[in-house]
Amino acid sequence: MARIVMKFGGTSMAGIERIRHVADRVRREAEAGNQVAVVVSAMAGETDRLVQLCREAAALYDPREYDVVVASGEQVTSGLLAITLQGMGIKARSYMGWQLPIRASGHVSALIEEIDVDVLERVFAEDGIAVIPGFQGVTGEGALATLGRGGSDTSAVALAVAMKADRCDIYTDVDGVYTTDPRIVPKARKLDLVTYEEMLELASVGAKVLQTRSVGLAMRFNLPLQVLSSFEDRPGTMIVSEDALEGKQMERNVVTGIAHDLNEARVTLAGLPDRPGAVAAVFAPLAAANINVDMIVQSVARAGEPSDLTFTVPTASLPHTVAELERVRGAVGFTDLLTDTDVVKVSAVGVGMRSNAGIAAKMFDTLAERGINILAITTSEIKVSVLIPEDYTELAVRVLHTAFGLDARPEQAA
Repeated sequence: MARIVMKFGGTSMAGIERIRHVADRVRREAEAGNQVAVVVSAMAGETDRLVQLCREAAALYDPREYDVVVASGEQVTSGLLAITLQGMGIKARSYMGWQLPIRASGHVSALIEEIDVDVLERVFAEDGIAVIPGFQGVTGEGALATLGRGGSDTSAVALAVAMKADRCDIYTDVDGVYTTDPRIVPKARKLDLVTYEEMLELASVGAKVLQTRSVGLAMRFNLPLQVLSSFEDRPGTMIVSEDALEGKQMERNVVTGIAHDLNEARVTLAGLPDRPGAVAAVFAPLAAANINVDMIVQSVARAGEPSDLTFTVPTASLPHTVAELERVRGAVGFTDLLTDTDVVKVSAVGVGMRSNAGIAAKMFDTLAERGINILAITTSEIKVSVLIPEDYTELAVRVLHTAFGLDARPEQAA
C-alpha cells in the first residue's frame, strides 16, 4: 500500500466529463489499495476570470477580498469531484483549507506555515478519499488566504510532505517535462528525468509544468515528484536529485531545456541619483509590498552622475509597482519612470553548465546572428536568462533549442 497525493490542474478539471475522467483515475489508485488525497485546481480559465473581475472592481484591490474571490474556483471543483466520486460508490469528501487546516502567512502570495493532517489520518483510517482545493489556506486571524498563481502545486507538495506520502503525482495537459514548449518547437523532446534544481530554474523562468515553490519544497524534503498526463496512460517525467542521474544518462546534454516567460514587465527609472542607499530606497518598498523583482541592470556613465536603473517584475504586479515607486519618487529622486510589457525572458537551463564554460557566449552569439537585441541578462550556476523584445520569442526559442543540440533525432521524434 502506498500513500499518494494526486494533483489535477485546470485543464483536467475543465467540465464535468473531464472531472469524471479524473474521478476514474482516482478510483483506480484507491482500488489498487492506496491511500489517496486529491488536490484540485479551478477549471481552466476560471481563476483568470475571477482575477479580471477584481481588477475591474478596483485597480488597487484589497488583498483580503481578492483572496475571497479567487479562491472560489478551487472550492467548486473540489466539491464537484467529491460528488462524482460519491456517485461511483466511493467514500469521498471535500475539505476546505480552513477545515484541515492549512495555515498560511498572509494574502495573495501567502506561504504555508503548517498543515494539520489529523483529519486526513481519520479519513484514511476509514478507507476514504479527501478532496482538497489547492491554492488556499487560512491565516492566523481566520481569514481565507491564497498561495499565489500556480499555488495548487504548492498545496499538493506541502500536503504530501505533511502526510508523509510516498510520492506526489502532478497531472497536467502534457505528458511530462519537455526540452522546450512543443507548440513552438515540434522537435522538442520529453525528458525522462529532470533534477530538482533544473526543474526549479525552468519553473522560475517560464516553464508552466510546475510552480516554482512546489519544486523547491519537494527538493527540500526529497519528495518523489512525478509529472503525468491527465489524458494519456504513458510514462511521465520524474523529478529527482542530481545524484539519481549518475549512471543513467551518460550522454545528457549540457543544456537541459529552453524556457520562455511572457509574464515580464520592464521598469526603468531614469535620473537616479548616484548616492549610497538610492537603489535600496527603490527596492525596499517593493519588497514590503511583496513584489518580486528579477533582472536588474544599472547603467552609470561616470561616478557622481545620475544613472538609469532597469529591472523586471511580473506583469500582474506592474500597477502596484508603479504605485509604490510614484509614492517614493520624491524621496528617491529619480526623474522619469518608464514601463514596457512587450518583452520576454528566454532562458537556457542545465546542471551541466557547472562544468562547461561558454554557454552564455554561445547563447549571445546565436541571438546576435539572428539580429535579436538583448535588453538585460541574469545568470545563476545552472541558468542564463536574457530579456528580449517579445516579437522575437519564437525565433529565439527555436534557434537556441537547435544551437544547444536539443532537437529530437528522427528516431526520437517517431
